[in-house]
Amino acid sequence: MIKRDYYKDILFGVAIGDALGVPVEFKSRQQISENPITDMIGYGSYGMPPGTWSDDSSLTFCLADALVDNYDLQKIARNFVKWRYENFWTARGEVFDVGMGTQQAIEKIAKGIRPDLAGGFDSRSNGNGSLMRILPLLAYIKNRPVEERFNITKEVSSITHGHIRSAIACFYYLEFARKLLFGYSPVNIYAELKSEVLNYLNSTNINREEITSFNSVLVDDIHTKDVAEIKSSGYVLHTLEASIWCLLNTSSYQEAVLKAVNLGEDTDTTGAITGGLAGLYYGYQNIPEEWVIMLARNKDIEALSVSMAKKYSKE
Repeated sequence: MIKRDYYKDILFGVAIGDALGVPVEFKSRQQISENPITDMIGYGSYGMPPGTWSDDSSLTFCLADALVDNYDLQKIARNFVKWRYENFWTARGEVFDVGMGTQQAIEKIAKGIRPDLAGGFDSRSNGNGSLMRILPLLAYIKNRPVEERFNITKEVSSITHGHIRSAIACFYYLEFARKLLFGYSPVNIYAELKSEVLNYLNSTNINREEITSFNSVLVDDIHTKDVAEIKSSGYVLHTLEASIWCLLNTSSYQEAVLKAVNLGEDTDTTGAITGGLAGLYYGYQNIPEEWVIMLARNKDIEALSVSMAKKYSKE
């Protein structure tokens, strides 16, 4: 296993990718191409200062914060409620962005619905709201058998997104991250997961149509696709595909997250999800220092990474 502090890699990787995308969220690729993002800027879509992260990072930190104590689905869900209604783990003391599916699920949890039954279960409930926050779960599942990894991932996804497609997207993403953690290169991981993830999914009773919907990452060579073929909406499959494409077609953390943000549309989430993988691969030390300095609550994020390291580094 790599020796560096990968909790720091994960948390800063996600938050900086997110913060880069916040000012241009909802802008089209064409609009952004007229004035591409090359650095950390502020204001724009939400009028927030540079370094402000959104719900993507807030819910990532809520998950990490809960995992510091241990794995407890109720605590994770309570943290999400605290974020939405008490501004817990917000960048600047207010919630300014929340997805519809996530909002609806948190309302259910606040009313007493079981967390694993709160997320939407129909096929239209496949926004990227569980994928964007799932990465800290890697700490808890990294050394568990594949079936446990899948089932726990599905459970945590279901807090806000209960459909199997969202669960598979989160599972694939965490399997990719897990191999980065163990020192494999993105190109090799992409090739290996084609058989490993496909074989596992085919061994389950998951609907085969759902499995084939992941052909872009499990069968095709996504890295050879032209940018015009890569979509960057808030649909979970689009975001997963875009993040893998960005990682495979760049050679630094900075290049990966900027490529993600410049795809347009759901810029903060594509930036966050790409940033999580790029942070793991290149390491915190290769994230531009000026971006870390500008990042809201950077000391709190560092303290959270230390707490996670104390809990999970020996496991």
